[in-house]
Amino acid sequence: MLPLWEMFLYLLLSLGFHFYSFYEVYKVSRGSCKSIIDFEWSFWMEWGKERIIWLLLGHLMVSQMSRLFMEKYKPWCLMAYGMVACWFLLGINGLAVILLHIAISFFVAQFQTAVLTWLCSLLLLSTLRVPAVEEAKREWYDTENEYYLLLFTLTVRCLYYTSFSLEYCWHGSTQKRYHSFFWMLAYMFYYPVFHNGPIITFSEFTKQMKRQEACSLKINLCILLLGIVRIFFWWWLAELMIHLMYIHAIYSSSSHLEAVSYWTLGGLALAQVLFFYVKYLVLFGIPALIIRMDGLKPPTLPRCVSTMHSFTGMWRGRPAFLKLGVLTEKGVAGGGQHVILGGVAVLPPLFLCCLQSWAAGERQLLAGHPALKAAAHQRQHRSKHGNTVPCHPYFCTAAFRAGWPESGGC
Repeated sequence: MLPLWEMFLYLLLSLGFHFYSFYEVYKVSRGSCKSIIDFEWSFWMEWGKERIIWLLLGHLMVSQMSRLFMEKYKPWCLMAYGMVACWFLLGINGLAVILLHIAISFFVAQFQTAVLTWLCSLLLLSTLRVPAVEEAKREWYDTENEYYLLLFTLTVRCLYYTSFSLEYCWHGSTQKRYHSFFWMLAYMFYYPVFHNGPIITFSEFTKQMKRQEACSLKINLCILLLGIVRIFFWWWLAELMIHLMYIHAIYSSSSHLEAVSYWTLGGLALAQVLFFYVKYLVLFGIPALIIRMDGLKPPTLPRCVSTMHSFTGMWRGRPAFLKLGVLTEKGVAGGGQHVILGGVAVLPPLFLCCLQSWAAGERQLLAGHPALKAAAHQRQHRSKHGNTVPCHPYFCTAAFRAGWPESGGC
């Protein structure tokens, strides 16, 4: 343990480095294009203010009422509410597509083969990139943002039905009680994590639904108020960063990057990483608060990278999709699956194909579809000097960034 004076000295040096680096970025930002938009941030903020935040409040009310009056049926009440919320946001066609994906995944899971599960998930994911299917889905909605919300939701749902199917493969017939189609629907339509992260596996969801933490009304109210204050503070900090340091505009200009000093380059990198961290404290913090109010334990939120020696420690564990792949390999290696075609050797390529499909999906949306960029200008935002900035999201990124806590704690 270092002496107290030495720790205090390092803290002052660290704070000084941060503030000076941010000051250098702030000075450069005064003379750059005033683009204040982070695409993912603006997309979710726009949807959150319009509808999602109100649907989350509705979920909270249904959860608390069902806990008071019919706790035995709480999972099914939340499932019904999630379906209604999905229909309200995505329409009957969007709800039907999600149910179709769920039904196909559940049918394939009956074979209890992890290889087939991964192939099914990869196939369902690839259908999102079929041009004819894309055009048909676009015709369902009046705006591109609604179509993108469906696309993002289907992508995140792929993680969830993959988790259920793998769990179904690993458990014997005596443990199938909580692996029924209705439990799958309750898991798939749990609304706080329906459109975005954090990611919860099926085993954790059912385990906590069966053994919910009992909290008094007073404690729940304190948790809610404290959580709202914290989330509002992080939201205010994120907005402050993108309005004072135009890091996205500077990154998009090679001339600006060549002209700035090394201190400014370091400050840009630091500001980008910390904005990324604060952004996900908000985007994942709101659902995590609702999950806690439901009596469940949410996945651990990311840690500030400035307090660690490694960037990978920010998520306190492996990404959710990556963890599914690791657990699949362990399950097969341990004899949990009767997989032919090479056993473990077959699974890593399939898993990597899924990852590649996720990454390629975002590249195709941004590069292969001019409508994506054009739609951004349907709802334009203007900065202080009147510059028009687009407002479209980066898809498929939040799912990769969804943290998963290690079993050993932090």
